[in-house]
Amino acid sequence: MSSSIPSDDARPFHVWQRILDWAQEHYRCRTFSKDERIPTRPGLLYLVQQGAVRLVGSAQVSATLKQQKSSSSRMPLVAAEEAFLGFVGAGQPFEIVAQPPFTLQSFSHVDHTTIVWLYWNDLDTWPHFRREVLDAFRRQHQRKLLWLSTLGQRRTIDRLLGFLTLLVDEYGEPCENGYYLPFPLTHAQIGSAIGSTRVTVTRLMGKLRQRGLIQSHGENLISIPFGASLKQQG
Repeated sequence: MSSSIPSDDARPFHVWQRILDWAQEHYRCRTFSKDERIPTRPGLLYLVQQGAVRLVGSAQVSATLKQQKSSSSRMPLVAAEEAFLGFVGAGQPFEIVAQPPFTLQSFSHVDHTTIVWLYWNDLDTWPHFRREVLDAFRRQHQRKLLWLSTLGQRRTIDRLLGFLTLLVDEYGEPCENGYYLPFPLTHAQIGSAIGSTRVTVTRLMGKLRQRGLIQSHGENLISIPFGASLKQQG
């Protein structure tokens, strides 16, 4: 069990600061560089203090070929490519729960991403903050349902636009013409998320720009302009 945490019944943002202070004092806080893998283990709760975390998943699958009634030949395990599963932004919690043949990993998506980790029992000291964490996980679950609905679209261009819209809706920051995603995202990562290829994503991104449904912002950032949904309906 970890060291005891000082109790605090103050307002949530005061509790958050107390948790950060405690984490630094007990070496439960670490800052990562861009694309650096974040070591995680089941049973721990992780909080993103600043930056963004990229979640990826992969699976190893095997196939059994029946040659005769009395014998079978098992194909070797084949590792699938990593699939982008979403972001965890600043102020949000996450945990890594997986079981064979599925594996989940987390990476720092931008420089200076700072992570705090605790045991779930540590949150018993802060019941208000514990409720905030559970509410955040509940919202994440609801977003995943929307994500699955988007991935169910038959046309790849619809999956692409729905995926980008969900990301900008959740993490977007205002700009002159709409909202933009503050994190860079490669076409290969987008393709892995929507079940497509980098080449196809590049081609369809061009089509969406021609229709005015997405725009470029700054250096390789994606924005969705005001009224894009109305253009899509049209």
